[in-house]
Amino acid sequence: MTTSIAMKSPKRDRQPKASKSQTLLQQLAQTPDKLFGKAFCQQYGALCFRYKEGGSEIEVLVITSRESRRWIIPKGWPMKGKKPYEAAAIEAWEEAGVQGREKKKPVGRYTHLKELADGNVAFCIVDLFQIEVTEIRTDFKERGQRVFDWVSPSEAARRVREIELKSLLINFKPNASKARG
Repeated sequence: MTTSIAMKSPKRDRQPKASKSQTLLQQLAQTPDKLFGKAFCQQYGALCFRYKEGGSEIEVLVITSRESRRWIIPKGWPMKGKKPYEAAAIEAWEEAGVQGREKKKPVGRYTHLKELADGNVAFCIVDLFQIEVTEIRTDFKERGQRVFDWVSPSEAARRVREIELKSLLINFKPNASKARG
């Protein structure tokens, strides 16, 4: 009986170059060490909502990312000296000009792939904090860099790309701090 042993050629060991037409996931499938060779990153997001005029129905804030212009929610990195819910509130203010009553406990968590400035990709876990918006201003840090829209939770879920975030948006029920009148 003859046994054949497959030998790897040096050319097959090279990682294929990513083309511009490939999706981020296709690129990662070719170079899994870029994603799984590093620790997960932590981010904090703001699930900003407001009550529709005269009712108990809510609208959720969605914004566009600066680079790809896809629909997201305000989120960012941890901030030194700030609690997670405070960092989420700061991101909501800087990215969309909204402020309000934030909850200290997350309403959920989702994951996403963050393309970094150096071309690498980070796998991020986003803790999501509820913010009932009470003020909207036009003088905020990233004014003019993003588009924002107030939509139903189901429309917000339709617009965002992340599957876990879609689920959180569709199932979102505000944790009221006091009864609305």
